[in-house]
Amino acid sequence: MKHLDIIVKGKVQGVFYRKATKAVADQLGVRGFVKNEDNGDVIIAAEADNATMDMFLDWCHEGPEEANVISVETHEGELKNYRNFEVVKKSL
Repeated sequence: MKHLDIIVKGKVQGVFYRKATKAVADQLGVRGFVKNEDNGDVIIAAEADNATMDMFLDWCHEGPEEANVISVETHEGELKNYRNFEVVKKSL
């Protein structure tokens, strides 16, 4: 298992990127969360085995149909042992 912090840049807000990411993560068995940033990026914390993570990252580069992904940055981190995958709503 490995933990990746993923930053997705491009037209990735307002195109159901978070919802689609959760659907793909649930399908693959990836755990963690996805949330929007104020600067327009989408942040994902993901935990999975290497093969699953590769498939998940391939999807992150594509995103849902309306998205236009410009770049995907990844940074390895410490395992947090998430129980599931969640969409984090904006806190007011």
